[in-house]
Amino acid sequence: MKKHKSPCIERCDFSGPKGWCLGCARTRPECQTWKNMKPYDRNKAEKELQKRMNQISKM
Repeated sequence: MKKHKSPCIERCDFSGPKGWCLGCARTRPECQTWKNMKPYDRNKAEKELQKRMNQISKM
Protein backbone atom coordinates (compact mmCIF):
# COMPACT_ATOMS: atom_id res chain seq x y z
CA MET A 1 0.00 0.00 0.00
CA LYS A 2 1.24 3.48 -0.88
CA LYS A 3 2.22 5.55 2.13
CA HIS A 4 0.79 9.06 2.20
CA LYS A 5 3.22 11.81 2.94
CA SER A 6 2.30 14.45 5.44
CA PRO A 7 1.31 17.81 3.90
CA CYS A 8 3.51 19.57 6.45
CA ILE A 9 6.06 21.98 4.95
CA GLU A 10 7.57 22.73 8.38
CA ARG A 11 6.14 26.23 8.49
CA CYS A 12 3.94 25.67 11.50
CA ASP A 13 1.97 28.81 12.26
CA PHE A 14 -1.54 28.24 13.59
CA SER A 15 -2.65 31.85 13.32
CA GLY A 16 -4.71 31.23 10.19
CA PRO A 17 -8.51 31.39 10.08
CA LYS A 18 -10.13 28.91 12.45
CA GLY A 19 -6.72 27.98 13.84
CA TRP A 20 -5.49 26.50 10.56
CA CYS A 21 -1.76 26.19 9.99
CA LEU A 22 -0.58 28.73 7.41
CA GLY A 23 1.85 26.14 5.99
CA CYS A 24 -0.41 23.13 5.45
CA ALA A 25 -3.93 24.32 6.44
CA ARG A 26 -4.41 21.57 9.02
CA THR A 27 -5.67 22.13 12.54
CA ARG A 28 -3.59 21.06 15.52
CA PRO A 29 -5.76 17.96 16.10
CA GLU A 30 -5.43 17.00 12.43
CA CYS A 31 -1.64 17.30 12.68
CA GLN A 32 -1.61 15.11 15.77
CA THR A 33 -3.76 12.34 14.26
CA TRP A 34 -2.45 12.44 10.67
CA LYS A 35 -0.23 9.34 10.95
CA ASN A 36 -3.08 7.24 12.34
CA MET A 37 -5.76 8.33 9.88
CA LYS A 38 -7.26 5.71 7.60
CA PRO A 39 -6.59 6.22 3.87
CA TYR A 40 -10.18 7.24 3.11
CA ASP A 41 -10.16 9.86 5.87
CA ARG A 42 -6.75 11.14 4.82
CA ASN A 43 -7.85 11.52 1.18
CA LYS A 44 -10.97 13.36 2.31
CA ALA A 45 -8.85 15.64 4.51
CA GLU A 46 -6.41 16.37 1.66
CA LYS A 47 -9.28 17.64 -0.50
CA GLU A 48 -10.43 19.86 2.35
CA LEU A 49 -6.88 21.16 2.85
CA GLN A 50 -6.79 22.33 -0.77
CA LYS A 51 -9.95 24.36 -0.18
CA ARG A 52 -8.52 25.82 3.02
CA MET A 53 -5.25 26.81 1.32
CA ASN A 54 -7.27 28.68 -1.32
CA GLN A 55 -9.07 30.58 1.43
CA ILE A 56 -5.79 31.36 3.19
CA SER A 57 -4.15 32.62 -0.02
CA LYS A 58 -7.03 35.06 -0.62
CA MET A 59 -6.35 36.80 2.69
